[in-house]
Amino acid sequence: MSFVNICRDNTDPFYRYKMPLIQSKVEGRGNGIKTAIVNLPEVARALGRPTSYLIKYFGYELGAQTNEERNLVNGSHNANELQDSLDGFISKFVLCPKCRNPETQIQIKDKNILLRNCQACGNIADIDPRHKLSSYILKNPPDGAKGGKKGKKSATATANVVGGGKSISDIASGQANEDGSQPLATEDDDDALTKKINAEAAALGNDTIEVNDDDWAVDMSKEAIEARARELEALSLNDGQSKFNDLGEWLLNTGKDSKDDLPSDVEIYKKIAELDIIESPETIQVLAQVLFDDDILEQIEEHLGLLAKLINHNEKSEKAFLGGLERYLGLENPSLIPVLPKVLVKVYDKDLISEEVILEWGSKVSKKYVPKDVSKKVRKAAKPFINWLKEADEEDSE
Repeated sequence: MSFVNICRDNTDPFYRYKMPLIQSKVEGRGNGIKTAIVNLPEVARALGRPTSYLIKYFGYELGAQTNEERNLVNGSHNANELQDSLDGFISKFVLCPKCRNPETQIQIKDKNILLRNCQACGNIADIDPRHKLSSYILKNPPDGAKGGKKGKKSATATANVVGGGKSISDIASGQANEDGSQPLATEDDDDALTKKINAEAAALGNDTIEVNDDDWAVDMSKEAIEARARELEALSLNDGQSKFNDLGEWLLNTGKDSKDDLPSDVEIYKKIAELDIIESPETIQVLAQVLFDDDILEQIEEHLGLLAKLINHNEKSEKAFLGGLERYLGLENPSLIPVLPKVLVKVYDKDLISEEVILEWGSKVSKKYVPKDVSKKVRKAAKPFINWLKEADEEDSE
């Protein structure tokens, strides 16, 4: 499944908020012709809005009757037409008009006023009451909005990958099991530790990882809002000033045909020095997202000198490397998630990442780099190696 930035005007390849492209299928013929949006639940989950809002919006915009139960729009409409129409929904009912961040909640004020409450910058903006969908939302408010179901949070667009029927992480992986787990590879391996990890991974079953709900509280203090706004500004490609985006785009454009086409480690280091970001943890995060493909284990070995020199046993850089890996595996290449224990063995064995940092990273889910569901999936895959580290510590203590 292909993913695009929720705000398609933002061309940042590292943009955190993504959604699956609309997939449509024309059914019937003549006067009975209809278009089914086969992945509408996943798209709605990505945007943090009820599926009914999207199908109603398409009906209003395309002047067609809709079927909410089957996600049908009367008439023949191709995927590109629907995607363009969806951009209008995103602009009017999802994106914050101030920071263009989709992490917003719909709220109802005074029974007939719709608001978008941005959880990133704190801005509260009105939703155009003249649009027909506004009337529909007022009659069918999202959970948590004033007048909606009590005791639940209102719909919030989070980085889905971000992703209806399945969880965000399911959509990101494409082939996740219903409980979010994925089996690790069972191929023979000469390394005894890897064999043990594979055996433990197969026995994971429905084990879950403890999540500290305190981590998901949004700090709405003035200082926190200003800090998030600065972060958004720093990471945006639109301002043309982000050195980290310059590095990422340079590497992506150079190695767009194959990772074998990437510049040498010496050239990469010179580029990083030229941008004056050698000591920035964000540099390591970018490298972790663009240096690897399906041959990640071999490629870690190939770039070991560069990575070791830049990480240099710095705790922040080590955490940034794990965060970059989390984004690459969880969002860009979820089919590689089962290989994560072997990747952790490699970076641990090569002394790139310390035991303490790996244990801290694996101890709780974090949405700093990816959505919570994706983070949980990644850590669940890493659990065999995390358990092995803990057991090794206990044996040393004894």
